Amino acid sequence: MKPNKQIRNACQGRAAVASTLFVALQFAAAHTANAQVPALAEQLASQASPISAPAGAPKTIPQATTTPVLACSAPAEFVRFDRPLLHTMRSLDSGQPLTIVAIGSSSTAGAGASSPEASYPSRLAVELRAKFPRRQITVLNRGVNGEETDNMMARFASDVMAAHPQLVLWQIGTNSVLRDHPLSPHGAQLREGIEKLKNSGADVVLIDPQFAPAVLAKSETPGMVEQIALTAKEENVDLFRRFAVMRDWHEAQHLSFDAFVSPDHLHMNDWSYACVAKLLGAAIAEAATRPIAAAAVHQNALPAKSVVP
Repeated sequence: MKPNKQIRNACQGRAAVASTLFVALQFAAAHTANAQVPALAEQLASQASPISAPAGAPKTIPQATTTPVLACSAPAEFVRFDRPLLHTMRSLDSGQPLTIVAIGSSSTAGAGASSPEASYPSRLAVELRAKFPRRQITVLNRGVNGEETDNMMARFASDVMAAHPQLVLWQIGTNSVLRDHPLSPHGAQLREGIEKLKNSGADVVLIDPQFAPAVLAKSETPGMVEQIALTAKEENVDLFRRFAVMRDWHEAQHLSFDAFVSPDHLHMNDWSYACVAKLLGAAIAEAATRPIAAAAVHQNALPAKSVVP
């Protein structure tokens, strides 16, 4: 039988079934007042045979519509702090509320994110509360678009010390290289700012620039990243190596910049903010829960009143 005749016969059979169904429903409606009509319709409909495509007809294959989920990962050496967070540890051990202040520029404020809730400080709060569900943890976002190190230091008293945090996350360096400022003055400012934060009785974690096309285009970027790492070591504070983490995404994990950088080629996006928060949260949790014996080596970093017993 030819394909066209086969389809025509099938359509005629379907029409006959539909006609039978219509007559049956009319009869049922006229002679019954109960709920048998739906059952009758279902019974007759089940007898209808679907129309099969003729042999050789192309088949439609459903297309996958799910977007691949990117894995959030980084080498362990990039996301483990060299020093324990003793003030943070003390707060968690005592059951007291933990206050964290995130100070920085636009990548702290959340530029490039779809909402304030997608910024890294907001996502970090979610990560830490999940890790310490019985603790009261607050992460304050003190990021201001466009600021440099000296601008942030001018806000320390009102935006950092006033909150009496146990941990300060200080994101620095990006705007300085974007504006082609020399490295030497920045190094002096950075050391001064770290000393002020340490003297306030808080743990300090520095966060270096983002690995993004607009930042990479600047000649001072490698020097800034190196300067921040060296200063953190000299000042005995921890460093979250954001630049190295994001470089690993691109060069080792082969993610395109579009996957983790906003269309402006500078700021991060929702995925990268969330991933940084996840990795940073894990680093904070590990450094704040190390065995006391291991942490005791660094107790001289704390004022006498704050030494972990």
